[in-house]
Amino acid sequence: MVFGRRGFIGGTTAAVVLAQTGVATGKETVSSDVFGCEGMSERDWEKFVGAQDLVWQKPPAQYGQAPFLGDGRLGSVVYAEGNTVRFTVQHADVQDHRTTGGSQFGVCRLPVGNLKMTAAGTVTAVDWRLDLWNAELRGTVTTTLGVIKFVVYVHSTRSVLSLQVTATGTEKPVLEFVPSKAIPPRADFNPLPDGYVLNPDPVTKADGRETLVTQALNVGGQTATAFRLSTAGRVQRLLLSVAHTYPELAADKIVLKAVRDAAGLGGLLPRSHRKWWNAFYRKSFLSFGDQRLQAFYWIQLYKVASGSRAGSPVMATTGPWLEKTPWAAAWWNLNVQLEYWLIHGSGHLELDSITSTLKDNQDQLVRNVKEPYRHDSAGVGRSTDASTSNAGTLYEPGTGGTGVKELGNLTWALHNVWLSYRHSMDIRILSDVVFPLLRRSINYYLHFLKKGNDGKLHLDVTTSPEYGDAPDCNYDLQLIRWGCQTLIDSARLLKINDPLAPKWAEVLRDLVPYPVDENGFMIGAGVPFVNSHRHFSHLLATFPLMTVNWDQPENRALIEKSLRHWMSLEPAHRGYSYSGSGSIAARMFRGDEAYAYFVKMFDTTKRYPVLENTMYTEAGPVVETPLSGAQTIHDFVCQSWGGVVRVFPAVPSAWPDVMIADHSCEGGFSVTARRSGGKTEFVLVRSRAGEPLVLRHGIAGPVSVVSPVRYHDRGDGTLEIPLRRGQEVLVHPRGRRPDLAVRPVAITTPGKPWGLPA
Repeated sequence: MVFGRRGFIGGTTAAVVLAQTGVATGKETVSSDVFGCEGMSERDWEKFVGAQDLVWQKPPAQYGQAPFLGDGRLGSVVYAEGNTVRFTVQHADVQDHRTTGGSQFGVCRLPVGNLKMTAAGTVTAVDWRLDLWNAELRGTVTTTLGVIKFVVYVHSTRSVLSLQVTATGTEKPVLEFVPSKAIPPRADFNPLPDGYVLNPDPVTKADGRETLVTQALNVGGQTATAFRLSTAGRVQRLLLSVAHTYPELAADKIVLKAVRDAAGLGGLLPRSHRKWWNAFYRKSFLSFGDQRLQAFYWIQLYKVASGSRAGSPVMATTGPWLEKTPWAAAWWNLNVQLEYWLIHGSGHLELDSITSTLKDNQDQLVRNVKEPYRHDSAGVGRSTDASTSNAGTLYEPGTGGTGVKELGNLTWALHNVWLSYRHSMDIRILSDVVFPLLRRSINYYLHFLKKGNDGKLHLDVTTSPEYGDAPDCNYDLQLIRWGCQTLIDSARLLKINDPLAPKWAEVLRDLVPYPVDENGFMIGAGVPFVNSHRHFSHLLATFPLMTVNWDQPENRALIEKSLRHWMSLEPAHRGYSYSGSGSIAARMFRGDEAYAYFVKMFDTTKRYPVLENTMYTEAGPVVETPLSGAQTIHDFVCQSWGGVVRVFPAVPSAWPDVMIADHSCEGGFSVTARRSGGKTEFVLVRSRAGEPLVLRHGIAGPVSVVSPVRYHDRGDGTLEIPLRRGQEVLVHPRGRRPDLAVRPVAITTPGKPWGLPA
């Protein structure tokens, strides 16, 4: 299979530039009208993505086995239970709005219901496939009375679930929607608080051709589910939609209109759904020789697009697929941040609901801090609803009072938004979200930084997520340094003469050094890292902030011993411990070490491995862990921190062949490159924003550089190339004319499909 490329250098005439001199010779020109993924045929795309599909020849009875569908709001997990196929119906907007009870019982997510397909006969076999290319689950259920064939999807943009069922023989499956009571999911794990008044039961009624189920809440607002079931011969078709409104009671009107509009589209409904998903996959490309891990990567892209869209709620711990969980909310001390890293390299900022959530809820972020600080500060607690509220306020630092004193969660979330800015170079993200909110989140810290006898600025007792309390907590100090430097840089870019700029510079100059000991980064002053810990909260400077990094020789010993010590205390490690350590090692440019950490995510001898459908659970489902694994794969193949684009910087030796196309990098660059037999054959970079390119190409020996502009060779495999917007540069080993066709890598490590194959 070849995803052809007809040329390069963006349709312009380009000169071959000699790497050792930087002088344009003008002796060779190459023209093109295709870049990266643009040259791939739709048929080849469908074949490649189809090779990553999940399959089931056994009934999925558990969350970690089951197919899942979604559009960023409406989500469904599909189970086979006895003679019933159950399609869960859940929605990311649906929550309670109580002013007490926190994120567990006050503003938690609430269940919606289940759509059930019950066979008349006894089920003897299932054969299902989750078609990733079209985001549809299709298959058969064989019973003693016949065969039930079904196709189900959640429409990509209309928040409508479509199910079509056809039966043979004497089989007559029954379709019904069974609403759930609006009870906090945590009630399955802990008793409801004293005085908790249950919400009323849902009410079902007919409304024309639709059935309408409404769920009122004691504190106002409404959840509504509408569905239309039609029958034509042996074929049943069902359309279903869910909406939630607060404080108004308007969800019923929304869902009735959604179902009726979808019904009116007829055959256009599935076509428009498929068109969105087909275009989604074609934005970037990645292939390597391990079939099972390659499929895992593409399933994570499907998962994040099913779980999030810009403008939708930021993903809760379970995404839109609410299940039994003690964590029916969004967690901001790691989970949210890890969920979204893979959207940057893959070029899918249309899924970035962190940026939209923070932008749309700035007033609530201010209300999250106590009243004396609201004039200049903002923050977010450990866990919140979709609007960043947890029916409470952040605790102040210090030893007085009780509760979690995690001050850095908003600052860390803004690092994700900053990554969205850096990959898109969309100045509006910087001016409208990063700068104003980062200014407030750092201001909150400034209230609690005090000069010590040593002349350094110190922070009172705060919490290192999931480890414990400490003064001069590294989690916070590392975020403060990144935040102050980013504010200074942002103000310069935005041409803002901010009166706080001298204060930010003072903090960078006088902030106490990070507490370290013989094992590397400590939790904080006087608190060594001695207990096994799944979270890398004390290591954020090494990843993802990159303010302490491997390009700084003076910090290499600190990074290495910190990573080794963290990984040496294993009992509490969980899935994201291995994706996190894999990314840290990859950013030390150690591919094999990074790979050794990373694959522990999938080790079934561990207590919590990635499950059969690539989901993950601990006490309840937590969607961030496998999604963070996709970022570790990105770190193997392309990195772009610190103003340098690094191509194939940490590819493990187990992957001698790798192909990337249109991989998005900081500075607004797109990279297409191929590695064969452990050697890079070419690197092709297009500028989307006109930023100066610093490229570490990773090609050993002399290179040829085809560039429309003069460039500077640093002499260490790094090139400085002042590309303008739309310009491209090609780098390849000298003396070889590279084949620029984008094609999948041959599978060298076969693996079974994800799901439950026979």
